[in-house]
Amino acid sequence: MRMITLNIFQMSKKIIRIGQFRCFCEVIQRSSDAPQKIIGDPNLIDIHPSWRQDEDEDLRKQVLRDMRVIPNFITEEEEVSLLTEVESQLKKLRYEFDHWDNAIVGYRETERKAWNERNSVTLCRVRAAAFEPSAHLLPHAHVLDLAPAGYIKPHVDAVRFCGDTIAGLCLLSDAVMRLMHELRADLALDALLQRRSLYIMSGVARYDFNHAVLSNEESKFRGAKLIKKRRVAIICREQPNKESD
Repeated sequence: MRMITLNIFQMSKKIIRIGQFRCFCEVIQRSSDAPQKIIGDPNLIDIHPSWRQDEDEDLRKQVLRDMRVIPNFITEEEEVSLLTEVESQLKKLRYEFDHWDNAIVGYRETERKAWNERNSVTLCRVRAAAFEPSAHLLPHAHVLDLAPAGYIKPHVDAVRFCGDTIAGLCLLSDAVMRLMHELRADLALDALLQRRSLYIMSGVARYDFNHAVLSNEESKFRGAKLIKKRRVAIICREQPNKESD
């Protein structure tokens, strides 16, 4: 009887902790104090010289509003914790050099829905910073591992797979992401995705510009060469709009 009582007590404590944790995540996502409108660092965005200062000024303002990079969003300890959890899945995979839609070279990828408590709290912060409280998110986070020689070709993420906002944590290495207008290649900008930063892409940046993670042959930021090492991104997305079906 004492053993049964003890087990019930332990299970009750566990249920309480889970309930408290879920409530904590909901508070992060819904509280008016949550950092839902964090402004990115403008120093991490570089408009190409081909986009003249007096040209398409409204579009420039829109894309700078809709493409944000927030440096040092997570700590070194949080980075290690996230990597430790995903490495067990990634190490079972090999790097691929033929992507199904020819968009990525030198990658391996997986998805993860359940995270340990510490990493769940970190991802709650990502969702609170990147998405509106009313947003419906895909339940799985996308984990994309780029080899040192890997890169992502210019593309626009398909609307049938994800909605308006995409938010990615950058782990292990800096990288340069290039955004280029779909109809006018002269309207372009580079974003420096620093290690442990969070990038948030929505609106104009999501739909009117394609984006790419540059290969080491092309990778520069403001004229300075940047060599990308192995880079892991953990990406949260909104559910696709029903109209896109």
